[in-house]
Amino acid sequence: MRRSRSNGHDAAMPRNPKKFHGIIPNLTPSATITNQRYKPFSDPRVSLNLHQSFIPFLFSLSLPQQSPLAVSLSPPVKLRFSGGSQVSLASPRRSIAEKVFGGYYNGNNSHKRHGSASNDHDSDGGMELVEIGAEKTKTVLILMSDTGGGHRASAEAIRDAFQIEFGDQYRIFVKDVWKEYTGWPLNDMEGQYKFMVKHVQLWNVAFHTTSPRWIHSLYLAAIAAYYAREVEQGMMEYKPDIIISVHPLMQHIPLWVLKWQGLQKKVIFVTVITDLSTCHPTWFHPWVNRCYCASEEVAKKALQDGLEESQIRVYGLPIRPSFARAVLVKDELREELGMDPNLPAVLLMGGGEGMGPVKKTAKALGEVLFDKEAEKPIGQLIIICGRNKSLVSTLESVEWKVPVKIRGFETQMAKWMGACDCIITKAGPGTIAEALIRGLPIILNDYIPGQEKGNVPYVVNNGAGVFTRSPKETARIVAEWFTTKSDELQRMSENALKLAQPEAVFDIVRDINELAQHREPTNFPYLLTSSFTSLI
Repeated sequence: MRRSRSNGHDAAMPRNPKKFHGIIPNLTPSATITNQRYKPFSDPRVSLNLHQSFIPFLFSLSLPQQSPLAVSLSPPVKLRFSGGSQVSLASPRRSIAEKVFGGYYNGNNSHKRHGSASNDHDSDGGMELVEIGAEKTKTVLILMSDTGGGHRASAEAIRDAFQIEFGDQYRIFVKDVWKEYTGWPLNDMEGQYKFMVKHVQLWNVAFHTTSPRWIHSLYLAAIAAYYAREVEQGMMEYKPDIIISVHPLMQHIPLWVLKWQGLQKKVIFVTVITDLSTCHPTWFHPWVNRCYCASEEVAKKALQDGLEESQIRVYGLPIRPSFARAVLVKDELREELGMDPNLPAVLLMGGGEGMGPVKKTAKALGEVLFDKEAEKPIGQLIIICGRNKSLVSTLESVEWKVPVKIRGFETQMAKWMGACDCIITKAGPGTIAEALIRGLPIILNDYIPGQEKGNVPYVVNNGAGVFTRSPKETARIVAEWFTTKSDELQRMSENALKLAQPEAVFDIVRDINELAQHREPTNFPYLLTSSFTSLI
């Protein structure tokens, strides 16, 4: 039967349905079940009256039989039936510390209780049940963080591909649970990222220092001890059937939450790695259902970090469908964008934050793309400054000798790339993947130490571009491509197209859909509620 999206009840069912009855006819009010086993039933219209809000297990009701109950349970959970009858079931209790450090490190610590009540109760103390296996629109929760533009871009690409491929079969939510639900330092990762990329050596130290598994496992476990409850609340608010991580810090704690909830076998969890070559080990966790890698090199790292071949797929980097499938004609785009239809064009990128040697490179290009003898330009320049408004103002104040267009944060990159002949950018994986799809030769002029370093040989060794940090050298290469070395420009364009994987995002969502279709439905209801609301 079709479910209502708002509360999990049947759409045709009244808000306060008649209490389910007739399952256990001979029980007196508050009878306690201690030595009975019950067959499952799937009617979700049973309301719960909780002695405590902590329910860290999945349960089912059934008709009594002769076999004894295999486990001892406490404290009790009451199931209310019509006529006032109640059934008290006991629930096992374990502390967060025991789960974090016991489940992950085989320790045995205790944790004190917290007095706050759960926010998941309804007015009479009942809690919502969601039944797995029922026909309903599946919910996908994509976990990301705005540390650079690439993670959100990948998340939105996956969201759009789901909508194109499967329509309303899936509801998609893109969320930064750190920013929205936790405290410092997780809720300020964006600000910390901006600071560290401006001080690249600090970032380099942080990247490599936290790479050993024992180090990042310890600090993530420590963070979980403080913020697991908040992360769980952020995840379970959406009652996800599928969770997709597109950020290296969105694996461990969410997966621990699923394990604590007993939902590992019910909620599909996949990782989509947004790095082309070098990537931090926190991307890899053996509990994921799938790990989607952008290249064979990343797949090898996944195997080395303990994943099985059956968990790994190599499809490429997810690029938004509007970009990947766009049919573009360069002459038409140049007319639409107000560009010179006859001059070759170079696209200068500063990344989402407008980082890198953009100003010096732009001025150097402005000089070499003007033929002083003929007194005319030999090329035109498009500059994308990202969110760097100061850079926009500075460049707009320059008196240019060649046609120049200066843009801030741009949402029409497919058109600008389609209108140009080559690109200058730092080694961000998303921009590289987009440039390859458009067949643009790439000049890499910078990279963030750590995760972007490996992107340089990925481009250069495959003959799709070159690397130089010198603004003057960059300008010289572009001038040669536009004049005496046009054959080299053409060859690199062909190599770029060979590396391109425009269908990657569709391959990813189709595979996730296959996982969802083959997930065996269960016959009992499960509870998506915070198991940490009573604990600290």
